[in-house]
Amino acid sequence: MSDWSVSFTSLYNLLKTKLCPYFYVCTYQFTVLFRAAGLAGNDVITALMSPTTRGIREAMKNEGIEFSLPLIKENGHEKKKTPGTSLGHGEEQAISDEDEEESLSWLKEMGVQDKIKKPDILSIKLHKEKNEVQVDHRPESVVLVKGTNTFTLLNFLINCKSLIATSGPQAGLPPTLLSPIAFRGATMQMLKARSINVKTQALSGYKDQFSLEITGPIMPHSLHSITMLLKSSQSGSFSAGLYTHEPTVVFNICPSVDKVLNKENIREELANCGLHPKTLDQLSQIPILGKSSLRNVEMSDYIYNWRS
Repeated sequence: MSDWSVSFTSLYNLLKTKLCPYFYVCTYQFTVLFRAAGLAGNDVITALMSPTTRGIREAMKNEGIEFSLPLIKENGHEKKKTPGTSLGHGEEQAISDEDEEESLSWLKEMGVQDKIKKPDILSIKLHKEKNEVQVDHRPESVVLVKGTNTFTLLNFLINCKSLIATSGPQAGLPPTLLSPIAFRGATMQMLKARSINVKTQALSGYKDQFSLEITGPIMPHSLHSITMLLKSSQSGSFSAGLYTHEPTVVFNICPSVDKVLNKENIREELANCGLHPKTLDQLSQIPILGKSSLRNVEMSDYIYNWRS
């Protein structure tokens, strides 16, 4: 575990100095995506963790890590914008303690507070805890950490004993670190590729159709590189089906952005991060897919179409 900690710290330092664009920490419980400043429209280092539980979030709070639940906040805004719509069971339980306090204050002003039974502190606490547990293991449990808090998160993960499984095929193994660039203690792993040639019926008989299947941890920059390769080698016409690791789909959410970043500055600052300039341009954009992911990408006459 000590060697893993050194590798993890080394990777984070590369990210901090913008020599690494992003990397993943893959545990048997959750996955964490660390992004360098300049990616996804943010001017600071960010980390997304998914899925999470109330227990891990409480442990992070106890370590002084400031974080947000971006999808929970988003849902709150939606409910405020549509007060006339009926709320479902889950939404009704999402009423905040502040709303309850405001209601009790209003009753006091009306002079009827004493006639109505006030919920005891324990009931309110249990009500709040139930709401927090309801999002556990769901996309809404995704946690966003920004700035210097990502370094505190690094130390938290290094010292978190529950990251290592005690049973099963991953018992005793530290989390996997995935990065597009080399780092201390890293080994290069090849993706598995298989090509298939089939005959398909055409107007003039049969024609050859070629299929390429690639399996493994295909990272975002690799996907963009593959599409650029197919664009040139297939004369601007191809289609691709994509199968994303479901717990990481939520990494496509749009994080809160304080200001619009200058593309030229990003290219200059991340020039040595190891990514193709066009790939860097794509990854520096603000994500728009939300809780969905690309399922199909098709190019016809050099024009892209995609479905999520």
